[in-house]
Amino acid sequence: MKKVQDYITNIPDFPEPGIIFRDITSVLNDADGLRLAIDEMQAKIEGLEYDRIVGLESRGFLLGMPIAYNLDKPFVLVRKKGKLPRETVGLKYDLEYGSAEIEVHKDDIKPGEKVVIVDDLIATGGTIKAAAELIEELGAEVVSMVCLLELKGLNGREVLSKYNVETVVQYEGK
Repeated sequence: MKKVQDYITNIPDFPEPGIIFRDITSVLNDADGLRLAIDEMQAKIEGLEYDRIVGLESRGFLLGMPIAYNLDKPFVLVRKKGKLPRETVGLKYDLEYGSAEIEVHKDDIKPGEKVVIVDDLIATGGTIKAAAELIEELGAEVVSMVCLLELKGLNGREVLSKYNVETVVQYEGK
């Protein structure tokens, strides 16, 4: 029986020498791989009580939407600044080289709600942590973060130590 990592394509020396890029498009491009990835991510939140699933732009949309659909939960988009049409709240955060800003529709998350955040990857943890802080600013609680991949060598889990973090595939390096 195949595992999710069997569907991931490893591309050496991309985007620079010494880096192995973990390409999940090969997971999405295979019906069995996609089903396995969604099922395994969904299993990570089994038994949790929550109101909404939040997906981070853009691969968090691809993975979070089918989970929300399967579990009959609303799906909320967290996007890059300037992409959402209604009133938003945003958060600027630091990246390794520079900064970024994410936003969510102000009325998509209500105070007291419990939320699961879905994304494709935990690397340094900066983006998913910013999303969690944005959700908490709106008065909701992040009950879990679920990602398909984790690059353990970048120590993102340490940045997210106050959260329940679940991943399907972990790689030791960067």
